[in-house]
Amino acid sequence: MTEPLPLAGITVVSLEQAVAAPFATRQLADLGARVIKVERPGGGDFARRYDTTVHGQASYFVWLNRSKESLTLDLKAPEGREILHELLAGADVFVQNLAPGAADRMGLGAAALQARHPCLIPCTVSGYGTSGSWSDRKAYDLLIQCQTGLLSITGSPDEPARSGISVADIAGGMYAYSGILTALFTRATTGRARTVEVSLLDALAEWMSQPAYYTRYGGTQPPRIGAQHATIAPYGPFTAADGKEVMLSVQNEREWSALCATVLGRPGLVDDPRFATGTDRVTHREELNAIVALRFADLGRDEAMELLDRAGIANAGVNSVEEFIGHPALVERDRWREVSVPGAPAPVQALLPPVDLGGVTPCMGPVPEAGRHTGQILAGLGRSRSDIERLSALGVVDIPGPYHVPMSTDIVPTQDNPA
Repeated sequence: MTEPLPLAGITVVSLEQAVAAPFATRQLADLGARVIKVERPGGGDFARRYDTTVHGQASYFVWLNRSKESLTLDLKAPEGREILHELLAGADVFVQNLAPGAADRMGLGAAALQARHPCLIPCTVSGYGTSGSWSDRKAYDLLIQCQTGLLSITGSPDEPARSGISVADIAGGMYAYSGILTALFTRATTGRARTVEVSLLDALAEWMSQPAYYTRYGGTQPPRIGAQHATIAPYGPFTAADGKEVMLSVQNEREWSALCATVLGRPGLVDDPRFATGTDRVTHREELNAIVALRFADLGRDEAMELLDRAGIANAGVNSVEEFIGHPALVERDRWREVSVPGAPAPVQALLPPVDLGGVTPCMGPVPEAGRHTGQILAGLGRSRSDIERLSALGVVDIPGPYHVPMSTDIVPTQDNPA
């Protein structure tokens, strides 16, 4: 008999959109929580339309929303809010990342929810927090990258660059996930359901702490120097004789000595006062990089990496995304799984969650069509077929064509039986 997943029996209702909140709840779904994603009638989460690259579905949406149930619900309608509260009465966690003030206007703020549902753990994901003069401002990933100073240290000396992935959203989602797990543990051990709040600014600010310390106490911020490390040298990409790039990282004096002797063939550089300490090597980065680059110009990439390995210095080829997808550390360890996507001719490949729990196989369920589970969820709440059809006719809910007839009320969907 298969053991239940760690979060089996936990129900999460999420009024979510875009990236941060969906990323948090997908982590919960991976571990077996039942996640009911509440979407707008007439299209659902706008992230469904970010692109159409995955068999007509958005790459963001496919990444963030597997294993969830989709319920379309008009929360501007009183009956829509009534249905939501019926769900929340039996839920453990409520997650929302609506526009500033929207949850409070609908009576879905953390304080109001806990007054009505004392055992519920409300989680709010915001841009700049729910207090202070910035609390009413909209926030998107790139705006947060700007506000935290990330763009000022990312890119080339001539031009800033955004991070190639949504780091603020991902940071916020991961802190929401860990906060929810902490709140579930606290409720289980003390009986008290605590609120969880995460702002994208606070999440990325935490990740910016090292540059903040460096700037506050060093008097100047780390420079923007492309793929080089701002405060360690040599640490960056160097082009080999065959035109391929190798990233190398020297972290300490032992590695510096080994680089000089084994890779550069110049053991006397260890005693060069320009490069005597880590700070010296950063100060004289241009001269040092020129020496390393000159040596790499005589070596093919494989030859250079072999010498670096022999010296015990961390290194890697600079991969394309296609090369990353086929990385042996992923393929040889069987990290890819198949996940069903609406309308796709075949399942798509998805990575297993990063954390491996002994004896636990993560849930890798389908990505839902908008409203796919609306009929079943309403039937599970005891709504009759005629009532569901009435709500659909009024536009309170939106049920996809093939699924207009709900399952019988005695069948409640689960992650094992997504209906």
